Amino acid sequence: MTDVVAIGHLVEKHQTLKKEIAKVIVGQDEVIEQILLSIYTGGHSLLIGVPGLAKTLMVNTIAQTLGLDFKRIQFTPDLMPSDILGSEVLDQNRNFKFIKGPIFANIILADEINRTPPKTQAALLEAMQERAVTIAGQQHKLERPYFVLATQNPIEQEGTYPLPEAQLDRFMFAIKLTYPSIEEEIDIVKATTTDNSVILNTLFSADAINDVQSLVRRIPVADNVVNYTVRLVNKTRPNIDGVSDYIKNYVDWGAGPRASQNLILAAKANAAVNGKFSPDIEDVKAVATGILRHRILKNYKAEAEGISEDAIIQELL
Repeated sequence: MTDVVAIGHLVEKHQTLKKEIAKVIVGQDEVIEQILLSIYTGGHSLLIGVPGLAKTLMVNTIAQTLGLDFKRIQFTPDLMPSDILGSEVLDQNRNFKFIKGPIFANIILADEINRTPPKTQAALLEAMQERAVTIAGQQHKLERPYFVLATQNPIEQEGTYPLPEAQLDRFMFAIKLTYPSIEEEIDIVKATTTDNSVILNTLFSADAINDVQSLVRRIPVADNVVNYTVRLVNKTRPNIDGVSDYIKNYVDWGAGPRASQNLILAAKANAAVNGKFSPDIEDVKAVATGILRHRILKNYKAEAEGISEDAIIQELL
């Protein structure tokens, strides 16, 4: 199958997949689109939203329709790294045996990741970056595709441990969930207060997702799109010569090179699901907010004036 034909198949399956997910999840189209783009590129996503917006249900539904193994880890202040990764135990013959933790799945939902101390948060780092975990000096590979979806609650700041920049940077997208509209909430209430069960069809498999990720990486990108992307990321850095006064006034730290890489990958995936064989600048702009949102550290002046990261990104675009 040529890449042109493969992109045509991906467009069809992507649309069917969104319809399948819509059987369970009402609205949240942009959120689902960004989660799927990160899956198609092999990235991870951070979901930011208040409780009760169906984050767990959304991830479980996506995992079912993709035919992937799904595990949920509830992060708490007393959670230890071994509770996530697994540990070695003595069996009946007094030999050490490795018992796999919940991190050994295709899709991991790390619920309320900022509720657990930095030592346990860091246990995810190697898994997210290397697709492997090291226990007692022994490296254990994780099956691909491997995708971490973490949630954090923006309201309850008591007893939370903010994610360090190094860990935030591991996430491709930071996705904000908002409350549903009145019409959407009416549909949600109608759908969830009866005993009607929904049967979901599996449209992909682990191997098919790996093929899509490989296809996305093969998509060519024009030099002008790469130049635009790198310059856009460069403009977020207040200590760079020639940067705008707006950024100098409101930003402490800008995005690093991983932002440029993720923008290009996400733009490729965005182009592919829209039937294009190469991304353009509009594809970069379409994914920019979700990719730059958690990589721009605004200063106290921006905080005092109520200027959000999203507003800073819009100013750059």
